[in-house]
Amino acid sequence: MTQQRALVSIHLAALLFGLTGIFGELIQAGAMLITAGRASFAVLALFISVRSQGRRLRQGMGRRDYGTLLAAAVMLSIHWATFFVAVKVGGVAIATLGFASFPAFITLCEWGVLRERVTAREWIILALVTFGLLLVTPSFDFQDQSTIGLAWAVASGFTFAMFTIINRRAAKHLPAQQVAWWENLFVALMCWPFALPFLGQPALLDWFWIALLGVFCTALSHYLLVSALTVLNARSAGIVIALEPVYAIVFAAVLFAQYPSTRALIGGAIMIGAITWAGLRPPKQST
Repeated sequence: MTQQRALVSIHLAALLFGLTGIFGELIQAGAMLITAGRASFAVLALFISVRSQGRRLRQGMGRRDYGTLLAAAVMLSIHWATFFVAVKVGGVAIATLGFASFPAFITLCEWGVLRERVTAREWIILALVTFGLLLVTPSFDFQDQSTIGLAWAVASGFTFAMFTIINRRAAKHLPAQQVAWWENLFVALMCWPFALPFLGQPALLDWFWIALLGVFCTALSHYLLVSALTVLNARSAGIVIALEPVYAIVFAAVLFAQYPSTRALIGGAIMIGAITWAGLRPPKQST
């Protein structure tokens, strides 16, 4: 994959991720059932795709690969579950704006865990993202549903940052669809024991939305993300994915008449602007 194709792929993934909150609002079911359902439909779609190309799902995989993919899947399942809780509690705009904090967590993790050098410019960007997040916070009272929703969204952003960093290792030598299949399989296996008691909760239309969520916003977007990570580093990918709130807020405003406050919009603009500014530096190639 070339740098140009990787950028196109990551932008399409951001658009599909933006639809995730919309489906979360539409589906009348709990977060764990939505997570298990979307992963299961993604597993089916990816299985058909991989097998139609004549490839085996275990091809080229070593013992350490299973451990890496399982660790990524743990982060992914927590990310999805917490994000859907954030949507249900705080609404689409709050959930996606809180999630947009994840590039800051990527920077912190790469500095604190991977011991990568962080420039003064990146620390300034991190400070701007933090300030924007404070403005997005409806209040500092955890009796406020929107504040609780934002807290869940920030947790979702942190676990997505961890997922992105872990996935960098898996994406280096395995095909993107294969990585996505195993990770979604692990997510489904981990989540269904908790989701089974609520299996009769969704209506038929809800299952249709879950299927669309699983095929397009999960299987396809996951494939595009993992493909892009073979060329882009985690921070470069995070910059583009952080545009998800823009898509989500527009969709939510058109479909549900959900409008964030002026203060939240200013905070979101500061966060997205800072992340976009970070992207103006020459992109680092993967090693």
